[in-house]
Amino acid sequence: MKDKTNNLKGSLMVQGTASDAGKSILVAGLCRLLKRNGVSVAPFKPQNMALNSAVTIGGGEIGRAQALQASACGLEPHIDFNPVLLKPSSDKQSQVIIHGEAISQLDAESFGNIKALAFDKVLESYRRLQQQYDVVLIEGAGSPAEVNLRQNDIANMGFAEAVKCPVILVSDIDRGGVFAHLTGTINLLSVSEQALIKGFVVNKFRGDLSLLQDGLDWLEDYSKKSVLGVLPYLQDLKLDAEDAIKIDPKTQTGEINVKVIVLPRISNHTDFEPLAANANVTLSYVRDVTELGGADLIIIPGSKNVREDLGFLKQNGMDGAIKRHLRYGGKLLGICGGYQILGDKISDPKGVEGMAGESDGLGLFRNETILHTQKILTQVSGYFELGAYKGSVSGYEIHCGVTRDKAPNKHFCEITDQNGQNYLDGSISNDGQILGTYLHGLLESKDFMQAILAWVSGKIFSVVDWNQVRETELERLADMLQDNLDMSTIFKILQIENRIEK
Repeated sequence: MKDKTNNLKGSLMVQGTASDAGKSILVAGLCRLLKRNGVSVAPFKPQNMALNSAVTIGGGEIGRAQALQASACGLEPHIDFNPVLLKPSSDKQSQVIIHGEAISQLDAESFGNIKALAFDKVLESYRRLQQQYDVVLIEGAGSPAEVNLRQNDIANMGFAEAVKCPVILVSDIDRGGVFAHLTGTINLLSVSEQALIKGFVVNKFRGDLSLLQDGLDWLEDYSKKSVLGVLPYLQDLKLDAEDAIKIDPKTQTGEINVKVIVLPRISNHTDFEPLAANANVTLSYVRDVTELGGADLIIIPGSKNVREDLGFLKQNGMDGAIKRHLRYGGKLLGICGGYQILGDKISDPKGVEGMAGESDGLGLFRNETILHTQKILTQVSGYFELGAYKGSVSGYEIHCGVTRDKAPNKHFCEITDQNGQNYLDGSISNDGQILGTYLHGLLESKDFMQAILAWVSGKIFSVVDWNQVRETELERLADMLQDNLDMSTIFKILQIENRIEK
């Protein structure tokens, strides 16, 4: 480390030419790379729209991608890392979460009010991070070239211009049209916005780089901006997805066949990525009743609109297919909203997730759920018992529903939350075939992973440690960036070039 007295504060914003261009992963990798170089760094995303979220130690809610980026920095998740989170509950409405707390519902017609509603809070969080860390790495959202959204933008150039931070623009060449994406985005920006862009990153390149060089030379000449790196396509990168489901079942050949139902409002499907990392599992995401056949384990995941998703199951005949699966001895797991769906009834008297009303559940557990406006957000740890298998478990809860048993029930685990409160969670059916729980992230626990595979198959398997997998993958990602980015230029942009060991 050099010049430790240097107190310059650096920031850099990563924007993309489209959603899933590589912004989240690039920020995560840069966070780890800076941490390895002894720089105190924090992630920041002004506004996120996603159904994958995480719980902070203080009981707030942020985007799952920012929790991953925090891990890359060696930090616990914090509400300032993602001050505004929008969680769509329908095609026209989203729940608005500011500083970790749900404050309102925003319909499509009112989306333009988000700047007036939230931008001061965004700037508060950013300033706090600037005071605490040497570098803040900022992730944009979608594309900065959405001309219909620019007037009230707080997620891309609207933020970058407000705080005068430099920007790099990333684009995914694997989709094709990378030069059109980059130049088209630049051309749709104002002159002052164009001036903030310090360079380009081309993501997910396959093949001989020399074949791309003429295009890169043309891009630099046309735009008068530098290409800061061409990143190779990292095969089988095992890191938490921001929003898109990314598992390809054709690459898996495990003997335990697990099928996750893709609900229209599926949330926190990152719960299941640890399953895909185990060689003994074939994980599939299914959208149609015809795809449920052959499952050893069916999972009903979390949901942002549980009554609507319950209706989806019934309308598509999945309720009958699930019960047939159980009659033939299959296993069933419901997590959070999926757990609520397994009960007798779900009531939403105040219209928390949509229209007020109630719905009959699948009737597989003797319990009822009532949705409340106050969301439960907590980190937990404890002990579980699943058939003959016992062990420790940890995870987090994000739900509006409170589930009450109508008859004596065998619970899944005894847990303690971050406030020291002890309580029982979940249910196990009398025949031992059905498990329901409110705990997200429990498949990251080695004990539980081994137990659920044994519960489904009757066999004991060696399982991977998902937390170690995440660490290994972050290091692999950082190594790749070190080898393929012009880090000396990036360090200069961040004003930390004198602090990095040569």
